[in-house]
Amino acid sequence: MRPLLLHLDHFGSFRDPVTVDFSDTDYFALVGPTGAGKSTIIDAVCFALYGTVPRWGREGAVAHALAPSVAAGKVAMVFDSDGRRYGVVRAMVRDAKGAVRTKEARLDELDPAAPLEQAFEAVVKPLAEGEGVTPEAQRVTGLEYRFFTQCVVLPQGRFAEFLHAAPRERQDLLVQLLDADVYELIRQRAAREEDSARQEASFARDQLAKLSGASEEAERELAERMEALRRLSDAIGADLDLLRAREGDIRRAEQERAAVAERQAVLARLAMPEAVPTLASARRAAAEAVETLAREVATLEADEHEAFEALAALGDRGAPRAELAALDARERLAADAARTRAEAEAAVAGLAGLAAAAETAEQAAGAAEEGRERLRDAHAAAHLVHRLAVGEPCPVCHHPVAELPLHRSPADMRTADRALAQAREQAQRARAAHAKAETSASLLARQAEGLESQLAALPAPGDRAELEARLAEIAKADAVAGEARAAVRAARGRLQRARDHAGQVEHQTASAWQALESARDRLLVSGGRLDPVQEESSGDAPPPLVRDDLHRAWEKLLAWRDRAAEAARAALAARERQLAEARDRLAADRRRLAERLAEHGVVPPRDASPDQLGAAVAGALARAESDLDRLREERRRAADLEQRVAMKEHEAKVAHELALRLRANAFERWLCAEALAVLVATASETLRELSDGQYELALADRTGDIEVIDHAEAGLRRSARTLSGGETFQAALALALALSGAVAKSLDSIFLDEGFGTLDPATLDTVATTLERLAAGQDRMIGLVTHVPALAERVPVRFEVSRDGKGSHVRKSGIAL
Repeated sequence: MRPLLLHLDHFGSFRDPVTVDFSDTDYFALVGPTGAGKSTIIDAVCFALYGTVPRWGREGAVAHALAPSVAAGKVAMVFDSDGRRYGVVRAMVRDAKGAVRTKEARLDELDPAAPLEQAFEAVVKPLAEGEGVTPEAQRVTGLEYRFFTQCVVLPQGRFAEFLHAAPRERQDLLVQLLDADVYELIRQRAAREEDSARQEASFARDQLAKLSGASEEAERELAERMEALRRLSDAIGADLDLLRAREGDIRRAEQERAAVAERQAVLARLAMPEAVPTLASARRAAAEAVETLAREVATLEADEHEAFEALAALGDRGAPRAELAALDARERLAADAARTRAEAEAAVAGLAGLAAAAETAEQAAGAAEEGRERLRDAHAAAHLVHRLAVGEPCPVCHHPVAELPLHRSPADMRTADRALAQAREQAQRARAAHAKAETSASLLARQAEGLESQLAALPAPGDRAELEARLAEIAKADAVAGEARAAVRAARGRLQRARDHAGQVEHQTASAWQALESARDRLLVSGGRLDPVQEESSGDAPPPLVRDDLHRAWEKLLAWRDRAAEAARAALAARERQLAEARDRLAADRRRLAERLAEHGVVPPRDASPDQLGAAVAGALARAESDLDRLREERRRAADLEQRVAMKEHEAKVAHELALRLRANAFERWLCAEALAVLVATASETLRELSDGQYELALADRTGDIEVIDHAEAGLRRSARTLSGGETFQAALALALALSGAVAKSLDSIFLDEGFGTLDPATLDTVATTLERLAAGQDRMIGLVTHVPALAERVPVRFEVSRDGKGSHVRKSGIAL
């Protein structure tokens, strides 16, 4: 682990944010007065990684991270470890009760190519947060907290811990520094490899057992069988050709038998159509029926012609029908004119009564109006009476009223109004009825005059009886003509049906001739030649056709059929015998070949063809070749498996031996003892130089403790705990330098925080020279915490730490600047 950048914000005595840049520094010193905050910077490095500080007394304590007056603080550090760059941040807060706790903690892998001031922004991947930061920091640095404070950060008061540590504690530290625990991993891996090798060997033996039949003898037997099958395949060619010839004979015999059977079937199917014996008489009857019906149609057609000529002579029935229609119209018009005239005269006659009624209604209305006026005056007079006074002038005559008149109360005025209204309404209805009657009478008179004028304009009417008699005569002639036409149509239908029947008979006759010709043609082309004797007895070819008598021609052909059928039956029996003999020969030859194949283990299908037999031999040969190839492959696999079994058993044995050598920590103890011996020898040289040859270090034979050899006391060996403070510092520094330089070569930095002020000038010079040589000879960062000016001046880079009322401050200075 090598720190590059350290940032403190309100951590310990640093109240303001401070950044310490170690990136270009290999050897530096933190200088300043006591209490300035030098050790706090080393504390910040340890706290950033592990969340605690050795000086705080208890591992895990964080209470001293913040000053009592500070509420929050943070430490952040960028560092390199094992070729990778990391960033760690821890933030602290003080809660309401005053307790300090970690608010945030995270560890990230950073991009090493990013500028250092932007490193925290160049996160490659987050590694841990919260409580997981400390274990992850131990992983990336390779050191636990207690070992980190013994070989990387050597804090005040704990500088001599490794010197005075018990042997077991030193061994634990060396195991971690030397990565000796890797040997335990190797032992575990060896045990796993042993188990795996034994399992693979067992599996290979199981596979090998499955190949027990893959022997050299089995391979020889398969090779001999394959060679025998090759010879058999070469030898059966003639036998297969013979079988093919036998099959050809059978096919030809079957074809000949089929041809004869077909000829026999054709002869059996030959039969005279049922209608053939009666077709001649049917043709004659059909011809006679056609001739008779033709004469009947001619007679009926002459009668039809005569009837239509008589109808034409009577003329068209349209004229008498038109005259009758005109006569009917004239009579309807005369009736309408007479009725209209009578209605007009009746209307005129009723006008006088309507006029009288209207007059009476007018008079009644006038009388009602006069009565209403009188009643109105009576009401006015009655009203006036109430205003008169005796002696006062009368409003009407202006004479003084001598005596008040006596008047009765007049009738109700509304009654008079209703009577007047009714009288006026009746008068109005009477007038309207009279006016309507006048209009209707006038209209009827005009209509009657119009109808009479139309009637006068019509021509003189004809005689209805004469017209009706003429139409009756035409209707009778038309009926006669229609009956004649119907008779002709019926006769023509019978004639057509007779002709159709005659055509059907002709068609049957033609079909019968055609059937006869087709049957004869089929007999001519039907296969299967008969024996010469049979051909001669049957006449072979059917008789020729003579088209004078259909029935006789059929009888001749059927007679020939009977003779030919007998000959075909004899020929079919001969073909059956020939086919049976050919099949027997084929079966015998196939049986002999099958027996020969069976001797070689080839079992073809039952009744196999020559091609199938050849294929069976070829298949057996191919299977034999495949079996031989498979067996040879299995033998090769068996050989490989035997080698694999031997190899895996050897690997299991080697892994077992290795695990035995590394078990029970024996190897670990030996390795750590050897490393500690080298460490003590190297530290002894350094201590001898620092002590001017007075002291050396050695390991006690019985306890394993580190002892001091005092050459000033004749080489007396005593415990290192008997050294004085300055002597203890020298011995512890020698061990720390040896641990950093000789044994733990993977440590990239070491920080010494111890009182160099206890050293005399000569020893201090020796220590300074030793540190300079260590810094120059190794690619390692070395940091000192000192307030000794003589030592500080010899360090190339110094971080001057000061403190005032605002807290601690850091300033970089030195030779390198």
